[in-house]
Amino acid sequence: MKTALLLAGLTLAGLSSHATAANNCTVKLAGNDAMQYDVKTATVSASCPTITIELTHTGKMPVTAMGHNVVISQTAMYQAIANDGLKAGAASNYVPKNDPRVIASTPLVGGGQSTKASFPGSRLKAGGDYAYFCSFPGHSALMRGKLIVVK
Repeated sequence: MKTALLLAGLTLAGLSSHATAANNCTVKLAGNDAMQYDVKTATVSASCPTITIELTHTGKMPVTAMGHNVVISQTAMYQAIANDGLKAGAASNYVPKNDPRVIASTPLVGGGQSTKASFPGSRLKAGGDYAYFCSFPGHSALMRGKLIVVK
């Protein structure tokens, strides 16, 4: 009995940290005042005509103190984009303008706010190595996840 309960608990814990996108075309994330996304791994399909990223800031702090966004890039590029985002500043949502390394990004939001961004599924390749992260200063070290792309 204890083993069955333990297995059920582990299964539920695993489900809460992995998001399978609705129809594999939409990823829903929530960020909080502790600089955490609620989802560590999300799955999308490269065959989607359009992929949408939806972000809800579940905290209470304002955008100027604890703003969150979602930036999608190849995993190898995320740290450089985050560093360059600092130079771009708040007016650019801490995302370098017209940066070809950025696949998609949402605007910054503060506590209680939501935002979303859409982009062509063709910008991703099945099996590619992609990450999503928050580019607000200091957040990318904790607020990041893996984006799994399937056919």
